[in-house]
Amino acid sequence: MELTNWAGNVAFGARRLHRPASLEELRDVVATASSAGEPVRVLGTGHSFNRVADTDGHLVSVADLPREVDVDRAAGSVRVSGGTRYGELGAHLQAAGLALHNLGSLPHISVAGACATGTHGSGVRNRNLPSAVRAVELVTAGGEVVVRRRGEPGFEGAVLALGALGVVTALELDVQPSYDVRQVVHDDLPLAALEEDLDGVMGAAYSVSLFTDWQDRDGRGPLLQAWLKARDGEELPGAAWRGSRRADGPRHPVPGVATDPATEQGAVPGPWNARLPHFRLEFVPSNGEELQSEWFVERGHGIEALRALLPLADRLAPVLMISELRTVAADDLWLSPSYERDCLALHFTWHLDTPAVLPVVAAVEEALAPFAARPHWGKVFTAGGPEVGALYPRLDDARRLAAELDPRGTFRNELVDRYVPRWAAATAPA
Repeated sequence: MELTNWAGNVAFGARRLHRPASLEELRDVVATASSAGEPVRVLGTGHSFNRVADTDGHLVSVADLPREVDVDRAAGSVRVSGGTRYGELGAHLQAAGLALHNLGSLPHISVAGACATGTHGSGVRNRNLPSAVRAVELVTAGGEVVVRRRGEPGFEGAVLALGALGVVTALELDVQPSYDVRQVVHDDLPLAALEEDLDGVMGAAYSVSLFTDWQDRDGRGPLLQAWLKARDGEELPGAAWRGSRRADGPRHPVPGVATDPATEQGAVPGPWNARLPHFRLEFVPSNGEELQSEWFVERGHGIEALRALLPLADRLAPVLMISELRTVAADDLWLSPSYERDCLALHFTWHLDTPAVLPVVAAVEEALAPFAARPHWGKVFTAGGPEVGALYPRLDDARRLAAELDPRGTFRNELVDRYVPRWAAATAPA
């Protein structure tokens, strides 16, 4: 049976799939492949939409490694196995009275995979998910177990590394006391509200997500559906907030889709792990028949970026299911799309039609190019290596770290070679 990613648009080309059941077995698999000069890549939950996890060599799944969730209350941290899904981790932490600072839309994704590609939630003060990492443990090409901790040299390049350094077996994450969240949805938020006060709209709650199809509505421009999530003690906007109206029932981000998979709305208090994601762990959020793209622009240029996309509405319509706008606070991770920039993230969920989608993706990239838009590493984009590399001030540091931890290039693939080219002494400036 052909092995594909979740969406089905990528058929993995590996000659062999490994599912090690222990750390010792994993170390042997990696060391054996590396000594034979054969490449290795790691497969998480398969929720990437490009070939970031692909290889023609050995594909290693971490799903069967022993699950570990070990809380250290004194340190304010949790050690978690890399293959654990965020939904599973959230349930463990909530039972212990603890929480993470934020979660992504889907609780179904693995911790290691999400951190390796820069997955995020939303909130003007909330950094991405890998920003919570305080230590990363990985198996390198020789089968050694290496740990990099916050404050140590290279840590900022080891957390979000596209799988180019080794197999991440465990991470330590910052935790905090548990908190409740109330979630409401507002319909028909006018785009003019963002033009008047983008920061005020996106900062109206702890986490704010806006959904739109970019189509004009009776000369009013695009209307947006707003999902607002407030923590304990925070007020939610009123029913007629900024010209919108409070939803009269549950909503799904995609109009017309059954709302059962969506997390509870209507301002009903619930634990953080049951409200911060858009979808419930016990449901499949969709059938996987979609593609996704996302670009990150500096929030100060957010309105200009939105305006640049408006002329593309007619091209977007035939291939777009829905678009989502979120904010991500700046971080210091070398390959993070939000590296040293408070960002507006512009997300697109496309129909599963790659030939029709790619020209539209290229048009979006062209429109966003003046704003130095960085693409999400795990989603569909077409920009070339030099263009993307120029957007990352610490790219050479990431290249040197990869050369240090993986001198043979065991964990490289075509995508890594394109965007994080190999480092050699000869490439260093004189």
